[in-house]
Amino acid sequence: MTIRVLLADDQALLRGTFRLLIDSCADLEVVGEAADGGQAVAAARAHRPDVVLMDIRMPGTDGLAATAAICEDPDLAGTRVLILTMFETEEYVAQALRVGASGFLGKYVTTDALLDGIRTVAGGEALQSPGATRALITRFLTTPASGPPLAPAERLADLTPREQEVTVLAAHGKSNDRIAAELVLSVLTVRTHIQRAMTKLGARDRAQLVVIAYQSGLVRPEPPGL
Repeated sequence: MTIRVLLADDQALLRGTFRLLIDSCADLEVVGEAADGGQAVAAARAHRPDVVLMDIRMPGTDGLAATAAICEDPDLAGTRVLILTMFETEEYVAQALRVGASGFLGKYVTTDALLDGIRTVAGGEALQSPGATRALITRFLTTPASGPPLAPAERLADLTPREQEVTVLAAHGKSNDRIAAELVLSVLTVRTHIQRAMTKLGARDRAQLVVIAYQSGLVRPEPPGL
């Protein structure tokens, strides 16, 4: 299946470069472009892409507001947002994850990393830039934000002990392979537990499951230096 991508960036030259890179891959296709957040939301509703490659800093409606609008739209439940920006700070990462982004990369990434990132996010996995410090991200995720939490803490009771265990390890950034090795489970079993936890907590993808885990108190931020 071809992964359908929408490009949202206010720099036409950059959009053109991304289009050339993405369209050169047999499994990827650019289906639309947007120069600001408002256009990105409209284009997402028109094209229903699998992934929106979204810049944060754009004129008018910025990328964070556009991401929130896309992720809150039930008609776009199958669309994932991958944030790509020069402004790679932990606060931006946390804000992007809070509003529903599935991944975050700095614009300095290599071509292979960008293309693999699109594929990763399209597959429902979370993606964090290696430049983002986990301890600081978790601090921002546990800081009270405007609006209600993604899932009330009492919904954690719906998870089985194993689902909670797997969710905690996923929130610490561990891959399915690492979780499987640590718990002596098959990768398929780990994937099943994560999918069930996402369903019970109403998480659209793995990244949102991580946010819920921190905001509900299931996972506590690690002390600085760990």
